[in-house]
Amino acid sequence: SGPLKDMEFSVQEGGGPRILYQFTPVPPAVSFRLSGEKAGIIDIDPKSGVLYINGSLDWETKQVHKLQVDCLDESGRVVKGPYTVTIHVEDINDNPPEFDLKKYFGVVRQNSRPGRPFMHVHATDRDDPTTPHAQLSYSILHHFPNPYEEMLFQIDSATGAISPSRTGSYYLDPQKQDTFTLVVSVKDMAGKTTNAFTSSVDVIILVKESLWKAPPVIHIRENSTQAHPVNISKVQSNEPDVIYDIFEKEKLPRLPFSISKNGDIYVTEPLDREEKDTYTFFVVSKDNNGELVDKPLQIHVVVEDINDNPPVCQQNLTIIEVQENEMGGNHIGTVFATDKDKEDTLNSRLRFQIQSQEPELPENNLFYIQRDTGNLHLSGRSLSKRDSAKYSLKVLVSDSAFQTICDVEVHVIDINDQIPIFEKSEYNNVTVAENIPIGTVILEIQATDGDEPATGSSLIVYRVKDGDPNNTFIIETDPETNRGFVKINKALDFETMPVYNLLINATNPEPLVSSVHYNSSSFTMFKVFVTNVDEPPVFLKPIYSTEVSEDIPVNTLVMTVEAYDPEGDSVRVLKEVQGKYAQYLACEKILFLQKSYLLVDGTHPCGCNAAQKSRAFLTLHLRDVNDNPPQLAMDYPTFFCYPVSGGERTLIKAIDADEHLYNARFTFSLVNEMNVRNNWEISTHNATHAYLSPKHANFEEKEYNVPIILNDNGKPPLENKVTLKVSICKCSSENSCF
Repeated sequence: SGPLKDMEFSVQEGGGPRILYQFTPVPPAVSFRLSGEKAGIIDIDPKSGVLYINGSLDWETKQVHKLQVDCLDESGRVVKGPYTVTIHVEDINDNPPEFDLKKYFGVVRQNSRPGRPFMHVHATDRDDPTTPHAQLSYSILHHFPNPYEEMLFQIDSATGAISPSRTGSYYLDPQKQDTFTLVVSVKDMAGKTTNAFTSSVDVIILVKESLWKAPPVIHIRENSTQAHPVNISKVQSNEPDVIYDIFEKEKLPRLPFSISKNGDIYVTEPLDREEKDTYTFFVVSKDNNGELVDKPLQIHVVVEDINDNPPVCQQNLTIIEVQENEMGGNHIGTVFATDKDKEDTLNSRLRFQIQSQEPELPENNLFYIQRDTGNLHLSGRSLSKRDSAKYSLKVLVSDSAFQTICDVEVHVIDINDQIPIFEKSEYNNVTVAENIPIGTVILEIQATDGDEPATGSSLIVYRVKDGDPNNTFIIETDPETNRGFVKINKALDFETMPVYNLLINATNPEPLVSSVHYNSSSFTMFKVFVTNVDEPPVFLKPIYSTEVSEDIPVNTLVMTVEAYDPEGDSVRVLKEVQGKYAQYLACEKILFLQKSYLLVDGTHPCGCNAAQKSRAFLTLHLRDVNDNPPQLAMDYPTFFCYPVSGGERTLIKAIDADEHLYNARFTFSLVNEMNVRNNWEISTHNATHAYLSPKHANFEEKEYNVPIILNDNGKPPLENKVTLKVSICKCSSENSCF
């Protein structure tokens, strides 16, 4: 309560009747009067001045009530006022959210980008929008059908925007399921309390095929005369306002295609199928930030052929050879031509026709050609070289639009109907020594052939038909004269074959015609007598080799050599050997290190005046044994400067004359004497060196003998006790004794 004045009140809506305030009158005022937006339930008691609400206020109906209060005297005149009373109605959460529509319908395209909204739902709440009472949160309660574990759709909780989920972007397919029903819920209080009001609505979504799909293979006729660029196809994204672009799959000097901002694809210039018959490239859609909106589409373009290429002869001149006895009707050759137009189409189909023949004969149709293959045949009879040795043909090759002339020459070849005939049926005997060199000509033979010269029908090939089982002889032909030269092909041996009875035949490389056969005129014979030559003895091996240890005892058998004489005479080994180490070896069929020795034949037991000699090479490899003890090898005097301070050392070296197998590592040690071990110490540096050091500083200025034991660690190991002379001396500034 209090005196009359301007006042403001905040009153929560609902709640029923209540007293707000009591105004106290000040004389001469005796009563109060209320006017303004009383809404039928706000009033004041005139006598007591009690301001009250007789009912419930509603925020959704009126949020502020403006009132005026006056004080009246007994006559009803205003003595004070009017004063303003303002009542603010406070909202409570007493209204559930309501969707704008009782049911929503939306359309989504297959392969739409996840998170990209394709529709919205919207709800309102009559409560105060500045309070949580009207803050709404959207969610999807149910999803019918739901074929996957994850939902195919998602909703923005704040805006109600519905979009495909990542799973939905991948799996939505109208061929499998074209309609979905979502139950979308909306809650006030931002959905953060269980006491929030909730409403729900059905959302019917129709799935349609993606607009963003590659067009079918595009076919473009080559060498188009249309004005370019020419529209050849179109693509469309599922989303508006995208930017289209093209990029290459192949690295071409130029890509003759472009795309407009509306997705229209153009070819920018005429194409040539013979240059390139297919193109593959990609079309992409991007947003304003350059990010891909859809997956790239692969575009295939096939360039269709037109007949724009003439036939081409495969050869400038086609030469075909035909034998005289070739039967009429036989296939004698083929005229080849090509067409760069598309294979296996009418544009590249070729037809062949003989246009002319030179020379022209009374029977002019000597040849015919198969129209579709170009196979050339004889017409009715065989050709005769007497009529003409050569025919020139003009062959017309055509496709549906072009013609080409191909030149063909038919050469008539003499048939092999004459056999070689020897000038002699038998040649005189030939006598040769058995040591005659290989390649020597021992006889010249001659046959003639009546066929056309310088052809396979007249060339003569000579062969030894009989009497030479080991191919000891060979016959070469002079192609200009057909003269045969009988040569030695392998070494002769009187002891093995003293006489050869040779039968020679003469043939042609070309086969004879079926009615002609070789006869006795194509054969000749002669004898070869081989004379004996006293030959040197022969070792069973050209080289003898063995290996022994270097400590082999004297008179030990090292190796045995054997030889024989081709004539069967006796063979002896010379007692004398030659070589650097010959003095270490005796030669009674016994051998040695990298030496040679002589063999003799005949009956001379000592080898003097021998008729024939032979030589063999022998190698004796010596294996090293560990028979050399190690030694010290000092390249400079060993000394220490006086007085000795301690810590000095000098390097000593050991060597061994044996192979490295045995001296790969030396062991250095001092003799086991107290005086030595008290004064010196030795330590290994590497495989061949060690350090010698004085153990104290109490050395006199004199020379000391230091006994050292060296071990080569061989098999068996060898030890050697050596004495190293060590000087303790005054040193110059160059660290040398003086």
